[in-house]
Amino acid sequence: MKGGKSMAEVVQREPENRIGMEFNAEKYKTDFPILSRMIRGTKLVYLDSAATTQKPRVVIDAVDQYYRLHNANVHRGLHTLAEEATAAYEATRDKIAGFIGGVKREEIIYTRNATEAINMVASSWGYQNIKKGDRIVITQMEHHANLVPWIVLSRKTGAELVYIPIDPEGYLDLADLKDIIAPNTKIVALTHMSNVLGTINPVDEIIALAHKRGAVALVDGAQSVPHMPVDVRAMDADFLAFSAHKMLGPTGLGVLYGKEELLSRMEPVQYGGEMISEVRYDYAAWNELPHKFEAGTPNIEAAFAFLPALEYLEKIGMENIRRHEMELTGYALDKLAGLEFIKVFGPKDLNHRGGAVSFIDKNIHPHDMATFLDTLGIAVRAGHHCAQPLTRLLGVNSTTRASLYLYNTHNDIDQLITGLKEARRYFRYE
Repeated sequence: MKGGKSMAEVVQREPENRIGMEFNAEKYKTDFPILSRMIRGTKLVYLDSAATTQKPRVVIDAVDQYYRLHNANVHRGLHTLAEEATAAYEATRDKIAGFIGGVKREEIIYTRNATEAINMVASSWGYQNIKKGDRIVITQMEHHANLVPWIVLSRKTGAELVYIPIDPEGYLDLADLKDIIAPNTKIVALTHMSNVLGTINPVDEIIALAHKRGAVALVDGAQSVPHMPVDVRAMDADFLAFSAHKMLGPTGLGVLYGKEELLSRMEPVQYGGEMISEVRYDYAAWNELPHKFEAGTPNIEAAFAFLPALEYLEKIGMENIRRHEMELTGYALDKLAGLEFIKVFGPKDLNHRGGAVSFIDKNIHPHDMATFLDTLGIAVRAGHHCAQPLTRLLGVNSTTRASLYLYNTHNDIDQLITGLKEARRYFRYE
């Protein structure tokens, strides 16, 4: 290293180690500048973390610090800035590898988001391994990111696309799983946690059966990795996809984990700089893992700022975050159950659900409800949540969703409940 410090070394380390301490969401809230913002005269109540999380000050400062002190391209230069940028970029890869269970750094591929990670598997592994007569298995609760790529792949290859159904309570119905994951199954792709129902799926059991059939398993961890401990090695997933922006990090950075033996046999899906080892006018050879899948200049800023985001989560403790969200989700479900005009979707058992709570008012359209709540400074999401087939299956065309994270409090839920009641009066249903 030529003088100076790497970006990994110079990023401020916040907050203090809080593992084992009483969970103080009000204190954590102060780490997020945007949560002090006033919306139409009211302090913001942010209940849309399933779409994207807010960023703590340490992440915001890291973005500024990167551009002020360390801006350079990675893997390309010998000057101090380039070496600092490369060191920090790769330090984040090491941190990610440890965060999901201590996998090899070569098994961590940077992408733009979880969607691109899943598409990469479908476009590379899928077209290399799936043909007419094969079976692709997904579930009825998938986000479009883990649905549309498989629809397209099945259409183009002639493979059969089969769904694991859901039951009326929002759980996967596994009664016929052995028939669904048939011997001709090549891949099982499923969400770990539903972004609509909050359901936490028994991925270990499903992956074990997939492997018995000789199939590989992809897990969409976009909603699980930010909210609970995830050990991909214990899970034995062949692929895992998730996004930085849903776990306090910047937008524009995703992660694909893949087992080394699978990634080594897969072809790149983008070509250009950095992903090559040698190029001639009539020949090109690919770089080693993970670089053969990372063509062109990456989102260095996001990788730099994702490191303090991961450290922030680790210092709080993913177990502590999970316990806090379980308690807060239970509180929200109890409060919503007391409103006779509200119908909530998804499991009631907190051991099998996360903090994405979707519901409808029996009279008020979800878009109208979200718009009204915004006048009170309450940010929720309304729509099909990029899961149109699932919302149709639920018998609705959209829902209102309140989604929780480490910075949410009982008071946030109380304000939501008050807002739902005020909406009834505003629209003259009471």
